[in-house]
Amino acid sequence: MKYLFLIFLMNLLHQYAGKSLRRDGSSLKSFEDIKNEIAGYTNIAKAIIDLAVHGKAQNRSYERLAVFADTIGPRLSGSKNLEAGIKYMFNALQKDGLENVHLEPVKVPHWERGEEFAVMLEPRNHSIAILGLGSSIATPPEGITAEVIVVASFDELHRRAQEAKGKIVVYNEPFISYGETVQYRLQGAVEAAKVGAVASLIRSIASFSIHSPHTGEQSYQPDVPQIPTACISVEDAEMMSRMSLRGTKIVVHLRMGAKTYPDSLSFNTVAEIVGSKYPEQVVLVSGHLDSWDVGQGAMDDGGGAFISWEALSLIKDLGLRPKRTLRLVLWTGEEQGGVGAEQYYQLHKENISNFDIVMESDEGTFKPSGLGFTGSAEPRGIVREIMALLQPINATDVYDTADGTDIAHWMRDGVPGASLHNDINKYFWFHHSQGDTMTVQDPSQMNLCAAVWTVVSYVIADMEDMLPSTSEKEQSRCLQAASL
Repeated sequence: MKYLFLIFLMNLLHQYAGKSLRRDGSSLKSFEDIKNEIAGYTNIAKAIIDLAVHGKAQNRSYERLAVFADTIGPRLSGSKNLEAGIKYMFNALQKDGLENVHLEPVKVPHWERGEEFAVMLEPRNHSIAILGLGSSIATPPEGITAEVIVVASFDELHRRAQEAKGKIVVYNEPFISYGETVQYRLQGAVEAAKVGAVASLIRSIASFSIHSPHTGEQSYQPDVPQIPTACISVEDAEMMSRMSLRGTKIVVHLRMGAKTYPDSLSFNTVAEIVGSKYPEQVVLVSGHLDSWDVGQGAMDDGGGAFISWEALSLIKDLGLRPKRTLRLVLWTGEEQGGVGAEQYYQLHKENISNFDIVMESDEGTFKPSGLGFTGSAEPRGIVREIMALLQPINATDVYDTADGTDIAHWMRDGVPGASLHNDINKYFWFHHSQGDTMTVQDPSQMNLCAAVWTVVSYVIADMEDMLPSTSEKEQSRCLQAASL
C-alpha cells in the first residue's frame, strides 16, 4: 500500500511541477506569473515608502507613540496603566477611521512587585540595585539576611549543592545570547531552591549595563519550594563574583514586597481594513501593548505596536483596500508568556485556513534590514520577491525564522509567519529596564520600519492567491498514509 501512495505522490508532484498550490489543493499560477504579479506592485510600494519616509506621515508613528508612552507610562499585566492604555488605543483606532475596532476579553495574570530593597552587609555596606522577577513571591516582612554563594552556571550550582543550603544564590552567568542566557532568569529560582537556597539573585540578561537591573518573567515548579527571586545589575554580579573568588565572605539583606492577585480582565485590541474580495481571509499584523512596570515600554513593545497601527493608517491614507482583510491585533499579557495571544488563538483557530500570514514586531524598531520568515520554500520564495520592492530603503533580506511569542501557535500549525528584522545591537541594553523609554526610539528608523511592515502586509493581502502552507497535521496525515 505504501508503494501505491508513493507512486501517487510522485505523480502529484509531477502534475504540479513549476506551480504552487492553493491551500485547498487547486492549481495556482507558475512562479514566473507570481513574480510578474508582485512586480506590478512597484508603484504602490514606492507610494507607501514615500508617504511613510518622506511624506505627510513622516515621523507619525514615533509621535503617536511618544504621546502614548508619556501619557500612559509602563503597562504591566493586570495594572491600571494597562487598562488605561487599552482604552486609549481603542479610542485612537476609532478616531483614525479604522473598521471593526473592538476589544476581545481575556484573563491575564496580576502581579505587583511592591517595595524592594537589597543591601550588601559584608564585607562592606553597598546598596544593590534589584528588580524583582515576575510572579516572584515576597520575602518575610523582616526580609532575608543570608550569606551569598556565587555561581557562573547551573552546573557549578549542582556541583556545589552542599554549600548552597540556607544561602542566597547569586548567578553571574555570562551573556551569550538572549535565548540561551535567559534560562537563568526563567529557572534560576527553581534550581536554587532544589539545593536548599533561601533566595536567588540573577545577573541581568543584558549585553551592556550601566548599573541597571533588567526584569522579566520567571517560572516556579509545583514540586519545588518557592523562593524570592530578583535580577541584579551586571556590575553587582561581577563584583560579588570577584569577591567570592578571593575567598571573601559576602552577606546580603533582601526585602521584597511582591504580591500575586487573582487573574484580571484585560483585552486584545483589534482593528481592521476589511478586504474587498476575500474579506474572510486575514493578514494579521501585530505588536503587544503590555510591558513591564519599568521605563515606558516604548521599545518593548510600543514601537512594534505602533508601526503595526501605522501600516493600516498608511494604507487608508493612500485610499487602498486590499483583497483580504488586514487585521491589527495589539496583544495583552505577552510578557507573562503570551497569555492574551493564547486565548486569541483558541478563539479563532477554527478559522485557521483563512489566516494568510501572521506578523509580529517585538524586537525593536531600529534600522530594518528585512524580515524573519517561517514557512516552506514556496511562500519563502514569494516573500523574497515582495521584499525586492523595498530596495529603495535597502530592507530586502529574508532571514530563516520569524520570532514572536504571540504568533507562535499559528506558525506551529502551518500558517506562514513574519517578524521585523532590524538592528538589535542595542536592544538588550534597554530591554525590561528603566531605560526602555522614548529616548531609545528614533523617528527616522520607525519610518523605515513602518514602510517595511506596510509594503509586506499590503502586497500579501492584495495578491490574488494566499501564500501556500502545509501544516504539521497535514504532513502527519501524509506520513500515516505512507505507512499503511
